[in-house]
Amino acid sequence: MPEGIKLLTGNANRPLAEEIAQHLGEPLTDATVSTFSDGEIMVQINENVRGTDTFVIQPTCHPVNHNIMELLLIIDALRRASARRITAVIPYYGYARQDRKVQPRVPISSKLVADLIETAGAHRVLTMDLHAGQIQGFFDIPVDHLYATPVLLEYIKQRYPDGELVVVSPDAGGVERARAFAKRLGASLAIVDKRREKANISQVMNVIGEVKNKVALILDDLIDTAGTVVQAAEALLERGAKKVAAACTHPVLSGPAVERLNHSSLEEVIVTNTIPLDNKKEKCSKLTILSIAPLFAEAIKRIHEETSISSLFV
Repeated sequence: MPEGIKLLTGNANRPLAEEIAQHLGEPLTDATVSTFSDGEIMVQINENVRGTDTFVIQPTCHPVNHNIMELLLIIDALRRASARRITAVIPYYGYARQDRKVQPRVPISSKLVADLIETAGAHRVLTMDLHAGQIQGFFDIPVDHLYATPVLLEYIKQRYPDGELVVVSPDAGGVERARAFAKRLGASLAIVDKRREKANISQVMNVIGEVKNKVALILDDLIDTAGTVVQAAEALLERGAKKVAAACTHPVLSGPAVERLNHSSLEEVIVTNTIPLDNKKEKCSKLTILSIAPLFAEAIKRIHEETSISSLFV
């Protein structure tokens, strides 16, 4: 690895950061990220970072606010220690679902988080599968937006036979993602018409497309409480699908998600390690976890070497 690079991480997903560092052949920079008894976060960089190209690997997953503050404080510490460039590597971007005003008197939280990251001193952002692509425009610094598609595609091509697969978007907003995925697989496309009455509660209304005697793969950017994906699976089976699997980039899996997946008709739930799953894998045998560390490692390498990373935007 070229000289002058430093990789740092907080406590959000240290295993992923260590795996990325291993792929780069570069150890994580020694840093202390701890919490005082009153809940305040304390950060200290224990190595010289003056003039270096620094990458802070920190998904802003649960506990979201704590992990965002860790990210901001690490960035501020690096800025004050005269790092030459600071890249916020955010595999999962928290608050991404609050990207517009859907009702009166609500914040656009994902814009606020972008402003905080910039104000802290980040020079660029590297992230993956944003819930809404326009969030890139909330930043006035460069944003490199990776997709987990290559990792998911490689596994799914091996796992499911040609000609039997139909890729399903769980809602109208995910059609573009599902269509691009289906095209690369040579599979057909279906859409679940979903009506959401309130946050985290959804009701499946109809299935658009032919799924009879097919293996249905529900594709989404994240699975949170798993209500949508479980209801979609039931609707697909009712319409004649042979079996149903699901795939997503970000396994948020909050609240009753694991229990719902265990009791669902889903054959398999394919996810990546953008978010640490702790003991959820042991609690849910349906989970298949794929690593996105090699993809992030290659992107970091190319950013450091100032070479093109557009070929990674698949």
